Amino acid sequence: MEALIERLGEDGALTLAGALVGLVFGFMAQRSRFCLRSAVIEFARNTTGGKLTVWLFAFATAILATQALAWAGAFDASQARQLSTRGSLSGAALGGALFGMGMMLARGCSSRLLVLAAQGNLRSVISGLVFAVTAQASWTGVLSPLREWLSGLWTIDGGPARDLIARTGIGHQGALLFGAVWLAAAVFWARRQRVPVWGWVGAIGVGLAVSGAWWATYAVSQVAFEPHPVQALSFTGPSSEVLTRVLFTSGKPPTFDLGLVPGVFLGSFLAAAMYRELKLEGFQGGAAMRRSIIGAVAMGFGGMLAGGCAVGAGLSGAAIFTVTAWITLVAMWAAAALTDRLLDQQDTASFTASEAHPPAQPARS
Repeated sequence: MEALIERLGEDGALTLAGALVGLVFGFMAQRSRFCLRSAVIEFARNTTGGKLTVWLFAFATAILATQALAWAGAFDASQARQLSTRGSLSGAALGGALFGMGMMLARGCSSRLLVLAAQGNLRSVISGLVFAVTAQASWTGVLSPLREWLSGLWTIDGGPARDLIARTGIGHQGALLFGAVWLAAAVFWARRQRVPVWGWVGAIGVGLAVSGAWWATYAVSQVAFEPHPVQALSFTGPSSEVLTRVLFTSGKPPTFDLGLVPGVFLGSFLAAAMYRELKLEGFQGGAAMRRSIIGAVAMGFGGMLAGGCAVGAGLSGAAIFTVTAWITLVAMWAAAALTDRLLDQQDTASFTASEAHPPAQPARS
């Protein structure tokens, strides 16, 4: 790492690390069809299409790899913002719920929208832009007062208070055992459901990219002269930052986030191109467009309120066992399942009923 910093500088090394991590994540997410929304739908509808198993592979791998690094002394999560600073329990619960609802409406979480956009999905391009604009407005713009008020309703101290490993006393060994149990479950279900090889390999690659982000930013922070944050693989903050840098001239140095988002896009594009899956797609009518835009707004505000997206909290935050991330993850799952039940399953039931019992046709004279 020292040699890389000497060659590229601290900021350049971080940006390159972000690009490489993003490249791996984008390629593996595209090939495995990694998607929290699809996993929730399978769980809520009690179906077995393999999407939930893919998510479990990524989830378990992220925990195992991150905790293995911590156990070996190659990573210290206590320096991460998700643990070291004061957190918001109200923001985690409300933001996670909003994100879960928005994810269902937009037909994909923020990371999935970026992957689909790289394949040529114009619906995801529009939704992703709305998501990024809303996230920025929630951070420093017109929505920031509302976000700050909701975040301040119920807060928790940083340090051990936010660390589930410290609060429960399970240690890194207990966290590794927890991850191993879920990995074994994923292997069992993958064999029963005959999940294809790319489902296994791609999802494991997604989990390794999550731990890779933690390790890379920690490694740079340990040898750099200037302070650099130890940060997660996430998409809410990085998306808004990249959008801001594209629209406005900035004197800020390059960052890990600045390499991450283009890296994910490039990795997804390369995977889609290699397997001939590039295809231009758009909205299917005005109703679908309204639904996606509403969902993107809910995700942008909810992700910034919760301090993480489906990947930033659901995988990265869960991998270091921060209390707020687990609350966010549970809220996402619950709200997404409820949204599916109230909207999509009702629409499906209504359509099925109308097909089974079509309206009577007027008699011919």
